[in-house]
Amino acid sequence: MSPGDEHDSFGGVGGSGQTRTRLPEGNSGDVYGGARRPVRSSRSLLTVVGVVVLLVAAIALANRGGGDPADAAGPSSDTPGRTAPTEATGVRPVTGKNGRIPTGYAQDEQGAQSAATNYAVALGSVEMFDTARRREIVRAVHAPAVGDETVAKFDASYSADLMASAGLNKDGTAPSGMTLVARTIPIGAKIREYTGNSATVEVWCTSLGGLAGTGSTKPVTSTWFTITEKLTWVEGDWRVASLDQHEGPTPVNGDNRASMADEIAGAVEGYGGFTYAR
Repeated sequence: MSPGDEHDSFGGVGGSGQTRTRLPEGNSGDVYGGARRPVRSSRSLLTVVGVVVLLVAAIALANRGGGDPADAAGPSSDTPGRTAPTEATGVRPVTGKNGRIPTGYAQDEQGAQSAATNYAVALGSVEMFDTARRREIVRAVHAPAVGDETVAKFDASYSADLMASAGLNKDGTAPSGMTLVARTIPIGAKIREYTGNSATVEVWCTSLGGLAGTGSTKPVTSTWFTITEKLTWVEGDWRVASLDQHEGPTPVNGDNRASMADEIAGAVEGYGGFTYAR
């Protein structure tokens, strides 16, 4: 995946360019009304930085407010010798941060999966539409050797044309009365290759992207994709050397009724995200 490629719409990591997406046709009124949302083949621009999808056996929340990280490491259950279905597995979650991005991963396969998963979340976030914050994120997750080049490619991807096609202001903010939605949710992760100082990790994700608000012509939709991250061990942590993205696996849509615009906006603003670790 090359962050320099252009996008046609919300969906996929900014600059992935692996597949092109058409923006939803202009609609009048509240597209979030009681009608069931039609099946869409388009991908959403808001996951604009192609980085997502790890098939993880058990993704455990790393930041456990106020608790000792050691509490998350050891399995326990009511039956000796058995692990509860929801029990956290693997090594102790990370406790460090580079800005708001978790750091300090273990130099093993589980650490690489955790790093790739959290980097997918950061690169598919709404903060990527803010120039200063985007540059911080890209530098924080990428290896120093590719940092400058990658920042330049992402800047080119988040162009004025892209903002306009997404219905945003030139500075990447949502119009008055609208809420910009861009959130990547990892489903799982798996190691494809591992050598000790390098790893190739696939992260399977779904994402939400669009504008929530009355009269929005860019309704919030979901997309499914898998991000392949090539990681390198540098300066005592895992960093991204390159990214690639492809569509799916995509499940069949359920029968859920599409929510009203204010309900979507309230959910996005009211529910926080997670830090992921094995």
